[in-house]
Amino acid sequence: MIDLHCHLLPGIDDGAVDLAHAVDMLHAYAEDGVETVVATPHLRGDFPAVIPAELAGRCEAVRMAAAIDGNDLRIVPGGEVSLTWALDVSDDELRAVSLDGLGRDLLIETPPSPMAPGVDRALFAVALRGYRVTLAHPELSRSFQRAPQALAELVRRGVLLQITSSSLQRPTRSSGSATLAHALVREGLCSAIASDAHSPGPWRPPELARGVLAAARTAGPARAEWLVTDAPAAILAGDPLPPLPSEAPTPRGRSWLRRRVGV
Repeated sequence: MIDLHCHLLPGIDDGAVDLAHAVDMLHAYAEDGVETVVATPHLRGDFPAVIPAELAGRCEAVRMAAAIDGNDLRIVPGGEVSLTWALDVSDDELRAVSLDGLGRDLLIETPPSPMAPGVDRALFAVALRGYRVTLAHPELSRSFQRAPQALAELVRRGVLLQITSSSLQRPTRSSGSATLAHALVREGLCSAIASDAHSPGPWRPPELARGVLAAARTAGPARAEWLVTDAPAAILAGDPLPPLPSEAPTPRGRSWLRRRVGV
């Protein structure tokens, strides 16, 4: 599995507090079946310690510390980019926080007021700088919960959506974020499930597999697996997304999810 969104880098935002914390997160990821994590610290004004030019080096420092304990997870640099920050910085800074530094894909944090006038134009202004935009955890936005058709329109215009594993695990009868997350999976509108992990646990842990299992109940194992394997791999590489699987599981053998949970 690939986790496109986590706050792994220690001491620079509201994620891992120190290097030991970060290594513990990586061990939890390994136990969960994750093979690649994308370190996406917040890029916004209230986290001045996040310096774009330092992110690749910080990823390597965490990787080396984890390797001492025998953990060989791949760590890829990126950022969870505030839309206002993205519009104000140089091309070099924006490229440094793109996924894997390739200058092709950006993970953009869903704005606090996503339905405010001009937000869609701002998203497409970022796209005009040469980036495919993935919108992080839009299901958490009350505005999008009230007007999901706005998300469908963004997807129609080329924006990708990343939903959070924990949203899929909540009961839909009492959670607007769960209701929207499952609808996005069911309708084939999201392109990735990620953990948005901030700590080894219990607060916002690196837990991806349970969310994938919940997605499988909604849309089938093949589509759930696609959301943490083929699709995020294409996003990381800057490639077109592969075709979305049908709801039926693929006939060739047992998928990762089927092997893991026995479905």
